[in-house]
Amino acid sequence: MDELHEYRMNLNRREFLSKTSLGLGAAALASIIPGCGTKAISGLESLAGESKNALDVTHFAPKAKRVIYLFQSGGPSQIELFDPKPVLKKMFGEELPASVRNGQRLTGMTAGQSSFPLAGSYFNFEQKGQSGAWMSEALPHIGKISDELCIIKSMHTEAINHDPAITFFQTGHQQAGRPCMGSWFSYGLGSLNNNLPTFSVLLSRGSGRPNAQPLYSRLWGNGFLPSLHQGVEFRSGADPVLYLNDLPGISKQARRQMLDKIAELNQAKFDKTGDPEIQTRISQYEMAYRMQTSVPETMDISKEPDEIFEMYGPDSRTPGTYAANCILARRMAEKDVRFIQLYHMGWDQHGDLPNAIGKQCRDVDQPTAALIMDLKQRGLLDDTLVVWGGEFGRTNYSQGKLTHENYGRDHHPKCFSIFMAGGGVKPGISYGETDDFSYNIVKDPVHVHDFQATLMHLLGVDHEKLTYKHQGRRYRLTDVHGHVVKDILA
Repeated sequence: MDELHEYRMNLNRREFLSKTSLGLGAAALASIIPGCGTKAISGLESLAGESKNALDVTHFAPKAKRVIYLFQSGGPSQIELFDPKPVLKKMFGEELPASVRNGQRLTGMTAGQSSFPLAGSYFNFEQKGQSGAWMSEALPHIGKISDELCIIKSMHTEAINHDPAITFFQTGHQQAGRPCMGSWFSYGLGSLNNNLPTFSVLLSRGSGRPNAQPLYSRLWGNGFLPSLHQGVEFRSGADPVLYLNDLPGISKQARRQMLDKIAELNQAKFDKTGDPEIQTRISQYEMAYRMQTSVPETMDISKEPDEIFEMYGPDSRTPGTYAANCILARRMAEKDVRFIQLYHMGWDQHGDLPNAIGKQCRDVDQPTAALIMDLKQRGLLDDTLVVWGGEFGRTNYSQGKLTHENYGRDHHPKCFSIFMAGGGVKPGISYGETDDFSYNIVKDPVHVHDFQATLMHLLGVDHEKLTYKHQGRRYRLTDVHGHVVKDILA
């Protein structure tokens, strides 16, 4: 088929109607409804190739503009950190009562154990601040800012293994393939800074288990949303974003001319096929060009004053550490990056828990507290929502051999703790309760979908209304579930 014949084929009646009906309908609607412009009708892409968010206006007045999500990969133990249980110390070494477990599912790592001895925490707890929140001695700096925190002790999930559990938190589904939370916010709300990615990701390895499970880039993937909305991973080193810098010998002018020619070719292809992904590609090339200037400036923390490094702790001068990434998260928040996600690996303590979790806490305690207070002193905490937590909790019984100084804990999805700060949540409260064994929830359960719905609400989004049609069905982050936890809203 020659090019002229192919061009004519693309101008048939069906092709004409499919390409022009949206524009004609939008123009007609705009002419009869005051204030109804094409942005609300036309969806994601403009003819210039720039991103347009799906929501013309938010559903509610937002309490937060941006999110910093400090994801603790591996499942931090609620019993060691936020949910003290004196009964476990009193019954140390005794069998988990069958009436408490009630036949609930266990992982393959402990299902074959002949005994399930209860293990009280190695760490002591104290009530902190005016709120009287119970805080572990393993988190002394976070304990000092307890009055800034909203601690949820009644989180629960269905997933019992790492991959589906982390995927569930990030995408609302245990199986891979759906857009992650940051991509949904990018799609719905768009960018606050056109020179930096709307959704940025930073990774660090914990010292408790430095060789723990790896993370997969699909956790910050766009799924079936346009690829414009995928998370951009920032790395430590000379090239924070791969393939961003020009090759040796390529001038800025040559780069600009190349991008202009590529844009012409892509625009011609779009005019011919109407494929919106082509417009996304144009936008990504342009974003990469702008990032060549904005990224090095953002990622360079060397000019931070000494008191900031002292505030965030001794690791903060080392690129790639959790502490250094917390400083970067604050810098990104200052530049209005919409969704900033830090992943800190190493919380999967099946054995040697007191030692390993102690190291993990030293990684994150001071930097997390510093980040929250740094945001507050800069006037950013009010409209920045900070979230800290993992994918599930840990069992109250020991995995493997139990002594007073050493034990391990298996995965436990039925109850665990996270905390939030700033961005429209009530400070200085603890929400939800677990039973005396930290095995089941007895008051105010919060499901993963409830958590996601609440985050969206805080950014002004009704989780039931932000949808995307894919393969004939309208999808949303919370699937067909989720309720906003109104009791924690300020």
